[in-house]
Amino acid sequence: MKKILCTLFIFSFGSFFGTSVLSQEYGPSITAEQAKAAASAAIETMNENGWRMALSIVDPGGHLVHFEKVDGTQYASIEISMAKAQSAISFRRPTRAWAQGIGRNPALATLPGVVGSPGGVPIVLNGQIIGALGCSGDTGDNDEIACEAGAAAVQ
Repeated sequence: MKKILCTLFIFSFGSFFGTSVLSQEYGPSITAEQAKAAASAAIETMNENGWRMALSIVDPGGHLVHFEKVDGTQYASIEISMAKAQSAISFRRPTRAWAQGIGRNPALATLPGVVGSPGGVPIVLNGQIIGALGCSGDTGDNDEIACEAGAAAVQ
């Protein structure tokens, strides 16, 4: 019975995320210079919109490479930004995938490292995942907008 349940879970997990999501491989680690460029672009987006957020950038192993916090950001966002970045890198997908999937399959919320809120995105360069950026402090949608601006700035 356990084998059947495990197989069903794996099938639903794969069908939920699709096969193409896992096709990107991890690449070399994001450099300090690249992380600073990503942070700068994300902070610029935050400032333009008056968003107070914390941002964390991690390498492919989930280790912190860069952190910044806009003045006035709630303290809880420090750890939340790190958790979003680590979730995005561990599962090689934006945390929005979890936010959308948990409603249809609540069991997804029990997986270790899942963050069911938008605002964590992998940083992809030359088709390889070199890190991830997590933002927290505003709505999940706005957190994600700041992350995407940062990820897009990496060259």
